[in-house]
Amino acid sequence: MSLLSQTLARVKPSPTIAITNRARELAAEGRDIISLSAGEPDFDTPEHIREAGKAAIDAGHTRYTAVDGIPELKRAICAKFARENGLDYAPANITVGTGGKQILYNALMATLNPGDEVIIPAPYWVSYPDMVLLAGGTPVFVEGAMANGYRITPEQLDAAITPRTKWVILNSPSNPTGAGYGESHMRGLTEVLLRHPHVWVLADDIYEHLVFDDFEFVTPAQIAPELKDRTLTMNGVSKAYAMTGWRIGYGAGPVALIKAMATLQSQSTSNPCSISQYAALAALEGPQDYIAESRAVFQRRRDLVVEGLNACPGIDCPMPEGAFYVYPSIKALIGKTSAGGTLIADDEAFASALLDETGVAVVFGAAFGLSPHFRISYATSDEVLADACRRIGKFCEGLV
Repeated sequence: MSLLSQTLARVKPSPTIAITNRARELAAEGRDIISLSAGEPDFDTPEHIREAGKAAIDAGHTRYTAVDGIPELKRAICAKFARENGLDYAPANITVGTGGKQILYNALMATLNPGDEVIIPAPYWVSYPDMVLLAGGTPVFVEGAMANGYRITPEQLDAAITPRTKWVILNSPSNPTGAGYGESHMRGLTEVLLRHPHVWVLADDIYEHLVFDDFEFVTPAQIAPELKDRTLTMNGVSKAYAMTGWRIGYGAGPVALIKAMATLQSQSTSNPCSISQYAALAALEGPQDYIAESRAVFQRRRDLVVEGLNACPGIDCPMPEGAFYVYPSIKALIGKTSAGGTLIADDEAFASALLDETGVAVVFGAAFGLSPHFRISYATSDEVLADACRRIGKFCEGLV
């Protein structure tokens, strides 16, 4: 009899974490490694937020809290949604979890039954399909082609919906592509969803504040208020405030769903870290200058990387609207052989050879459901990014 459950056999470890760990191992061996695989800001958490965490410790806020968040933080989240998204929520509509990932996981675990389908636009964040599988559901992938800015169309969404569809996950701006659904694109999708009242919407807005140029962020319940009663809007402090390690995410939705998620959380992790909750409170209620400052840095880095990659033979890199990722195509490089003798049969072979021969760690596109591409996180310094682009360019020049 096997020790491990059949459910676990349905999922696989995160490819992004695996590649990041491999890069760390090579660096520990003395290799000159540039890791562009991890999706986290390289900035320090703003000082006033760090000080709030220290103050929480000194004030004795080190005990259990309410399972899904302290009242003060829930009120601050309500104020954030009203201020930035025009959405009216009460604290009873709010849940706080140990990172945005737990909010997504709780929602799927609390709602999916065997046979339920979840529509996931591809390319997708690597954890979406495995969360659905763990919850007993079936992922249904809809390809957002590069020619369409990696966005799915209303017609594609409508065709994918069946009587078994329970959720559609919309992530804008997207990990891994940085693609965003502006008002017109989002309105087209919400018009489809309004015709299918059995389908719920899971809006992953974690990159809300990292948008560039003239792109304006919108969220589904904002565009179509009629969807609010069947929408879970997820967000968090990790990307906007460089708080990935603090592990605080939050969601807003109908009371029945929020209660079900709290029940699940009460039997798994219980409350998120008390200290982190008070730091998140300071993030939402304190000065917001940091967001604009970091956004400007990320936009500069985006421009640097897009220009650098498009100068590499055989790479085609679109300009993303947000987040801190690019998702270039390597279609023209498939079938070639690297200077080190590796056949570039697919994007996984490309990423592996690139790491082995140049020390640059990227994530292959198959991990995100659309090949042949790769993802770069440009959440690192300009100097490192310029060096990485030079190495990638040299690698591509050596392909025959």
